[in-house]
Amino acid sequence: MHLLTNLCRLEFKETKVRKNPPHLGKLKNLKVVMNYFNVGLSREFSLQRLGEINLDGSLSIQELQNVENSLDALEADLKNKIHLVTLELLWEGNRNSIDSKKEEDVIVNLQPSKNLKELSIFGYGGKQFPKWLLENSLWNMTSLVLDECESCQRLPPLGLLPFLKVLEITKLDGIVNIDADFHGNNSCSFKSIERLKFSNMSQWEKWDCQAVTGAFPRLHELSITNCPKLKGQLPEQLDPLKTLQIEHCEQLEASTPRALYLNLFSCGKLQLEWATVKRLAMGGHNMEASLQEMVGSDILEHLMINSPLESINDDCVSLWTFPLDIFPTLNTLLLIGFPTLQMISQGLIHNHLKHLEIIRCHKLESLPANMPMVLPSLRFLSIEECPRLESFPEGGLPSNLEVLEINNCSRLIGSLKGAFGDNPSLKRLCIEKLDAKCFPDEGLLPLSLTSLTISCGGNLEKLNYIGLYQLSSLKMLGLKNCPNLQGVPEEGLPKSVSSLQIVQCPLVKQRCQKEGGEDWKKIAHIQELYIS
Repeated sequence: MHLLTNLCRLEFKETKVRKNPPHLGKLKNLKVVMNYFNVGLSREFSLQRLGEINLDGSLSIQELQNVENSLDALEADLKNKIHLVTLELLWEGNRNSIDSKKEEDVIVNLQPSKNLKELSIFGYGGKQFPKWLLENSLWNMTSLVLDECESCQRLPPLGLLPFLKVLEITKLDGIVNIDADFHGNNSCSFKSIERLKFSNMSQWEKWDCQAVTGAFPRLHELSITNCPKLKGQLPEQLDPLKTLQIEHCEQLEASTPRALYLNLFSCGKLQLEWATVKRLAMGGHNMEASLQEMVGSDILEHLMINSPLESINDDCVSLWTFPLDIFPTLNTLLLIGFPTLQMISQGLIHNHLKHLEIIRCHKLESLPANMPMVLPSLRFLSIEECPRLESFPEGGLPSNLEVLEINNCSRLIGSLKGAFGDNPSLKRLCIEKLDAKCFPDEGLLPLSLTSLTISCGGNLEKLNYIGLYQLSSLKMLGLKNCPNLQGVPEEGLPKSVSSLQIVQCPLVKQRCQKEGGEDWKKIAHIQELYIS
């Protein structure tokens, strides 16, 4: 290959090539793009081989634990690879013993060029990060990931990197305290960062961030997950913050910054700023929250509560009823796993709610009365594992409802008839764990349906042709997990069906085979067939 003197670009992408062609360094105009380079124990797979190549684009250097001599890393000459903009440095994670000093020497000699924009370091076993992770060395870096560098006890002053937009720090178990050095002792640190993520920091206890009042002026997303010992404060003056995610930080007691979107799960006692919240997802154990604080909010649009939230019990909300009236601007509501919830009440007209999901509320007995009147904008309704819910309320379902999903609520199925009024808009119906031997009964389903999916789990044996034939607008029919279903109706399927999916229905699958299947002629005209 080195005889191809006019060659300007060579790409190794998604290949099994481990050994580079020799003498590529003789081609002065050649740029080489490689997905990865695996460091081996023999010389032909040593880091020295990278020294003669003009690397371009991105590179992942893997199995760096195989480097015996740190001078090999120096001869890789990454510092002069000016066209290399994305770099991953990976040490194998499962090692019985780690020579921290050797790995520190190796990573020092792997210093990339100042043109590098994205850097990821995985499994590094040194006790400290290299000094080239500083302002003057990687001026142009925009993204940095530090993952499973478990021996490192301090973070470098990353706040001085002027163009850093994304920083992810994961599983640095040696970090107990993140102090002002992380900010570079600068009141205007992290001036370009937009996304900051800490996760799986098992020993992290404190974040000294209060003294650095001007930090993070452009931060949009802050995520802290699985940091069980964290107790300290969080940055407060983060005006442009859009998303704040805190999960499984049970000991955290802090005031949270303002955010448009909050994701809070198992995160202790937080002082929340509700004035700006448009989207809230909350739940888990050891979390104290009061919906009373949100009453009167005229901007909350999305609310998901994943119980158990044992402490939700105040004057306006208890664990047995959920009044929609106190959230007048909601367009999406998800209630998951309320063990004692019995009813959802709504007295006033709610013009905003479009999406409602109720999941694993085993004592729920009723939906809001007169739904067509009080929930005129509802388009999507999903009810899952609510065994006590026997029927839809008087007045039926909202006339604008387009999607209905019913999962493991057998008693509800029988009340579908007459639940849609005279001018239904329902387009898609999905029924899971259907407890019936024959389905659907005549006149049970609305004529407006264009998509019907049935998943029964074992009881369904026969499709009622008359009940299906009436669905003159039906285009998609899905049959899933119906092991006892005998086949398609003897009369066939409605001619309007243009898409048929048959999944985990062995008897139907056998009869619908193109070669010798007894029901093949009944479905051969269907344009889209998926049978597995």
